[in-house]
Amino acid sequence: MMNVSVSRPGGSRTELLAGGAAVVTVVLWASAFVSIRSAGAAYSPGALALGRLLAGALTLAVICLWRREGVPPRSAWRGIALSGVLWFGFYMVALNWGEQQVDAGTAALVVNIGPVLIALLGARLLGDAVPPRLLAGMAVSFAGAVTVGLSMSGGGGSSVLGVVLCLLAAVAYAAGVVAQKPALGAASPLQVTTYGCLVGAVACLPFAGHLVREAAHAPASATLNMVYLGVFPTALAFTTCAYALSRTTASRMGATTYAVPALVVLMSWAALGEVPGPLTLLGGVLCLAGVAVSRSRSRAAARTAAAPAPAPPPARETEPEARGPRSGRAGGSV
Repeated sequence: MMNVSVSRPGGSRTELLAGGAAVVTVVLWASAFVSIRSAGAAYSPGALALGRLLAGALTLAVICLWRREGVPPRSAWRGIALSGVLWFGFYMVALNWGEQQVDAGTAALVVNIGPVLIALLGARLLGDAVPPRLLAGMAVSFAGAVTVGLSMSGGGGSSVLGVVLCLLAAVAYAAGVVAQKPALGAASPLQVTTYGCLVGAVACLPFAGHLVREAAHAPASATLNMVYLGVFPTALAFTTCAYALSRTTASRMGATTYAVPALVVLMSWAALGEVPGPLTLLGGVLCLAGVAVSRSRSRAAARTAAAPAPAPPPARETEPEARGPRSGRAGGSV
């Protein structure tokens, strides 16, 4: 009975911490869209990605030294390298470039294919279960993302190049998340995030010249936004994402990120004075409703999780008696 009472609070505490980490992740990632819009006016896509990754890598390195985190084991490096190149490096450059070619609504619409791809890749490569509630929640959230995207696409232009870049960003994002999941079984979330960010920064080093030249002429506000992107939406949010991902499936974590479009609408309203229309608000509500459905569990699953673990069977009273004669015979033979 004592074992049961200890394990149940521990499990609920783990779920609570993972849920809190997911909330921090989506809030900071939503704030990144506002900062990218400001910094992107002064920095080219590659320079912005490199500056963001350098700021994030420096922050993470300091935290690793403070916590005395070692080098990840060899078994984790494949996932770290893949997620670093695809998610930290290629995704950021492609997204920054794509958002300069298309309006914000089209970019949000195309990039939000990512969670659907995560669910498909997770089921195929990781064996993730895709229960009906998760599928239903993702369908509702994707409908909300489409609504937000369509409502925001009226005032800007789109290009084939921009749509392709956003689509490539979504594919890289999904592949990076799925590649990172196995690495979290061998290394800590902080290790995976730190070294993934370093790999992404190394991959973006060809843009170093652009970063130096543009930083010399960029306004202070743009540079501060770039540093903010590195410290919070990258260093902190990618770490909390890795923490949550290590305690849930890639599909469920991907579905949770559908809250980002709704939060972007609210943050743009508060920070930039961009008043959303009724269709945009409806899309945001659908995104949040879908996330709530995808994160919920059926009544049967909830009852199973809440049920106490079965007590171990009592020891048979005849065992000591059975062992006695056998040991006596063995002693006699010696």
